[in-house]
Amino acid sequence: MEFFGLLQGLGIEGATGLMFAMLLVLLVTGIPLAYVTLLVALIFALGWFGPMAVPLITSRVYSFVSSFVFVSVPMFVLMAAILDRSGIARDLFDAMRLVGGRLRGGIAIQTILVAVILAAMSGIIGGEVVLLGLIALPQMLRLGYDKHLAIGVVCAGGALGTMVPPSIVLIIYGLTANVSIGDLFTAAFVPGLMLAGFYVAYVLIRAYLNPAIAPVVEGPRATTTEKLRLLKGLFLPILVVIGVLGSIYGGIASVTEASAVGVLGVTLSTMIRGEFTIELMKAAALQTLQTVGMIVWIGIGATALVGVFNLMGGIKFVSAMITGISDEPVVVLLFMMAILFILGMFLDWVGIALLTMPIFVPIITSMGYDPVWFGVVFCMNMQMSFLSPPFGPAAFYLKSVAPPDISLGTIFRSLLPFIGMQALAVAVLILFPAIAIY
Repeated sequence: MEFFGLLQGLGIEGATGLMFAMLLVLLVTGIPLAYVTLLVALIFALGWFGPMAVPLITSRVYSFVSSFVFVSVPMFVLMAAILDRSGIARDLFDAMRLVGGRLRGGIAIQTILVAVILAAMSGIIGGEVVLLGLIALPQMLRLGYDKHLAIGVVCAGGALGTMVPPSIVLIIYGLTANVSIGDLFTAAFVPGLMLAGFYVAYVLIRAYLNPAIAPVVEGPRATTTEKLRLLKGLFLPILVVIGVLGSIYGGIASVTEASAVGVLGVTLSTMIRGEFTIELMKAAALQTLQTVGMIVWIGIGATALVGVFNLMGGIKFVSAMITGISDEPVVVLLFMMAILFILGMFLDWVGIALLTMPIFVPIITSMGYDPVWFGVVFCMNMQMSFLSPPFGPAAFYLKSVAPPDISLGTIFRSLLPFIGMQALAVAVLILFPAIAIY
């Protein structure tokens, strides 16, 4: 019984430091984030309030998982899982040859354009990096592309699913910050294309300054018949994108309804292509269960921890500490960006969103910033977390399918210029908020 209320003696400053230290130590031991946050939440609930606080944790967790918009997450994950197992991405890549053509760096640009379309179809990152690693990377290496450029394009292009609607990162942010997800999708569309544009510009500049790193594809030009055959590979994916994003932007369907439209569209596409099998759907469903289970468990743990921390008065303490850094809102905003970037090097984006947004969003709104715009800036920052060492997930996804001679060190070195472009995109969004909230 002495344990109950024991932590109150530390004060909120000491308890915050102890909570952070416990999280750090437990994560270093290799325990998954979901279990770490749940364990720390339980310890601090009992140590600060006693057993009576436990029902408060469960009620907060229930309010998170019972949100109707959350239904869209498994739908978009299922879309990506079906895409992974069909030949749609491969045909889409072949069709994009018509855009790349004989342009120097054309295959790399083709890869970025395919990444944008795949991102607009599902909003999942891991599957995209693996798909592009299997389809685009071997082709670029075979044609004599610089391996650093090829690796960077695949990883950075694959991570565009964070920014381009229907992004699951935007959905989780919307749930956490209590912001319209439709507004977030509208705001993120142009910044997502802007970032893809930065990548294309970088490839073109590098290729024309040093032609050896991106040779022009030799061979006969495609005939009209060949072009028509390739265009067929574009038709179904574009139709799915129009079905999902068109129904949201046109006000025809909510985000949740549009996600179901997307699953139907991708499933019908596999049927039309003659690829539909029970085995394909079963494997896609199992992958969806695994991915969504991870997201939900991280969500439960992070929501419980933030709930306990809030009851302790911790959120007010941290908010006062952050806002006390400077009277200039921009300085406070840049400090938040630095915190998010550092956390992104070690934590999963779901945990970062659920742990930090309950603290950051009220500060942002009190300083007069638009929470929708901040959501887009947050997602752009999370782009960097997918590529940043030591735990950048995009690098590990690519390593799982890359040739054996490509090491993790090589992959991370290749990603540095693209992390720089992502940081530039964050800076542009901060300087010109109208890009997102036009």
